[in-house]
Formats: sequence, C-alpha cells, structure tokens
Amino acid sequence: MTSAPEESVCNEHIYNSIYQKQVEKLRNFVYYKCGDMALAEDIAQETFVKLWTNCAKVMIESVLGWLYTIANNKFIDQTRSRKVRLKFEKEPIKTSNTEDPYHALRTEEFRDILEEAISDLPEGQREVFLLNRIEGYTYKEIAEMLDVSSTAIEKRMSKALAKMRDRIQEFKDYKI
Repeated sequence: MTSAPEESVCNEHIYNSIYQKQVEKLRNFVYYKCGDMALAEDIAQETFVKLWTNCAKVMIESVLGWLYTIANNKFIDQTRSRKVRLKFEKEPIKTSNTEDPYHALRTEEFRDILEEAISDLPEGQREVFLLNRIEGYTYKEIAEMLDVSSTAIEKRMSKALAKMRDRIQEFKDYKI
C-alpha cells in the first residue's frame, strides 16, 4: 500500500483533523435544512465516508465546499419526496417564584411564534438565517458553503428578516 502525500486529504492525520473541525458544523448545516437530528447525523457521516473514498480527488483548499455540496446533495436525495419542516427541541423556561406568570406565558408564546416563523421560512432563507444568526457564519462563508454569490445570501437574509418581522409584529412593543 502506498502512503498518501503529506498535504493530501488521504493523509489520515489531515482527514481526522478535517473531520474533528467540521463534522459538528456539517451536521448542524443539514439539521437546519431538515429539522431531523438523526438524519443530519447520518448525512454528515455518509459525507465523511464519501470524502475518505474520494480523498485523492479532493484538494485540501476546496474540501469545505466539497463537503457542503455533497451533504446538500445527500439531503436533497433523502428528502426529495417529503415536505421539510423544521422542529426545534423545546427547552423548559426557567421560572422563579418572583417571575410574573403573565411574563412566562408571553415568553412561551413568543418562542412558539418565533420557532414557527423560522420553520415556515423557505428552505434557502431558513438555512441562511440559522447559519448566520445561530452559527455566526458571515454571508461570505455561507456563500462559499452553498456555492452561491454573497449577493444571493444577502437577498435570502433580507427576505427572511422581512418575513420574520411580519410574523412577530404583535410582539414588537413587548419587552421580554
């Protein structure tokens, strides 16, 4: 068996480093698209298996774009025939004895409306919104992941924010 060149994805140390740094981000990327953590984990693992089997064909400089393209394609293959709806795990709201019950109720109502508003965004807008606002990626980084222009990302975010504002309009004056 021949050894992999030092600066190759086929180098086990480099592959493991890429895996350690990217698997969680890749899983979250897929999760934001589908709302199914088990499916997101499966797709992330399948993507890294495919990376290993194709390691000689993938340049280190383009590995991130390759990973996200493959994961996106696997997601599309998995969900072609079903509607995608994002569901969030609900965390219990911490309340104290001094907290106003009305405040707790309004907070829960706001969370439900916010989650529903995010779920109802079209897939492209939802993934850009979550990648930027939750994961903290810049528009440029998201554009590279999705292999689209930064302008396209800006448009998706603008539309997502407009839709979000419309959906949560009734809470605009309420301070939580």
